[in-house]
Amino acid sequence: MANALTMDTLVSLCKRRGFVFQSSEIYGGLASAWDYGPLGVELKKNIQEFWWKEMTRVHENIVGIDAAIMMHPRVWEASGHVENFTDPLVDCKKCKQRFREDKIPQENAAAKKCPECNGELTDSRKFNLMFKTFMGPVEDGGNLVYLRPETAQGIYVNFKNVVQTSRVKVPFGIAQVGKAFRNEITTKNFIFRTCEFEQLEMQYFVAPGEDDEWFEFWKKARWDYYKKLGVRHSKLRFHQHGPGELAHYAKVAFDIEYEFPMGWQELEGIHNRTDYDLARHSEFSGKDQSYLDEETKKKYIPYVVETSAGLTRTVLAVLSDAYEEQEVEAGDTRVVMHFHPAIAPVKLGVFPLVKKDGLAELAQNIEKDLREDFTTFYDHGGAIGRRYRRQDEVGTPYCITIDYQTKEDNTVTLRYRDSMEQVRVKVAEIPEFIRKADKEYRREE
Repeated sequence: MANALTMDTLVSLCKRRGFVFQSSEIYGGLASAWDYGPLGVELKKNIQEFWWKEMTRVHENIVGIDAAIMMHPRVWEASGHVENFTDPLVDCKKCKQRFREDKIPQENAAAKKCPECNGELTDSRKFNLMFKTFMGPVEDGGNLVYLRPETAQGIYVNFKNVVQTSRVKVPFGIAQVGKAFRNEITTKNFIFRTCEFEQLEMQYFVAPGEDDEWFEFWKKARWDYYKKLGVRHSKLRFHQHGPGELAHYAKVAFDIEYEFPMGWQELEGIHNRTDYDLARHSEFSGKDQSYLDEETKKKYIPYVVETSAGLTRTVLAVLSDAYEEQEVEAGDTRVVMHFHPAIAPVKLGVFPLVKKDGLAELAQNIEKDLREDFTTFYDHGGAIGRRYRRQDEVGTPYCITIDYQTKEDNTVTLRYRDSMEQVRVKVAEIPEFIRKADKEYRREE
């Protein structure tokens, strides 16, 4: 039975095993900034590729783009971010801490009392979350630009370009992975909420009147995706946005929430954005963003069904979901990360049983050959059981051990991470064996 996971335990594992480091740590760190270590960057890259395949390559009508981070400032006026992308900010006059008014207890907000020191809070004021900078040598209003707070607008302003060059027809989607920046009032819970993060977004353009049907399609598809990713459905739930939660552009919105160590929080949003974005960009740019249906000859501005997830937040969900402390024989325990094999940062550990009698050299040659197919890790240090435990802790789904029998019949011992079962496999058959095991992998709830 798994123990309850705390954020401190997860942060400690990530630092110790090279998943995530505090940014600028040797200078005392920078709040809300994190660096991905050797294992973390592999995990993040694998999740990104898993999402990209799921959202583009298996669909005949979804294409991708990579838009610039800095865009014309009028983009953000048209999108409503300049006017509406704000949080209510209050300061404590006594301890000087700052809070989002809507995130402190209601009784504190009503009484204007600090939740930390009971000091008096200031009146609430709007705080725009966009980072501002200047393009060019002069820092004045004419050179003001923003770091994008979302990747979606880069898709909308390229809508016509994609239609004209890719010959796609409504309904179709445009997907993008990229950095986004939000000047959050408060950041906490490790990599859950940070000022710099990466988004996984897909905008699906549909004919007006067909948006409800496509919304339900993508709502189910995104729910099913997390099972494919290896996340337990028992840790997921839907949350529908009520009237007070809906964004200014949304007709209806659902969040897929995950039960993180700090409780239930948003993992991904599915939104019906109506024709708001394309209509606004038509108005503000003076360039018509309508779509001509060649078959019906009807012209209209498409509605948009959006799926929007945070890559870094997905990494945290995967890390949280994978972690387990298990009791094994004789009261021994092991920490095991149950990553789906498709996203595990290391796919295969390769060990010689001992370093002598040519086994180390044989193991190194086998590992070198397998690098063409998998992310591998070679280890000859310590007892074989300890080497298995080290790989369990970083989520390596398979390990092979080269022993004296290998020299006789060219077979190795292959060990499964989750069950700890061991089987003999011919060296030449290892790649195919692992690919088959990947396809058959099932995560227990």
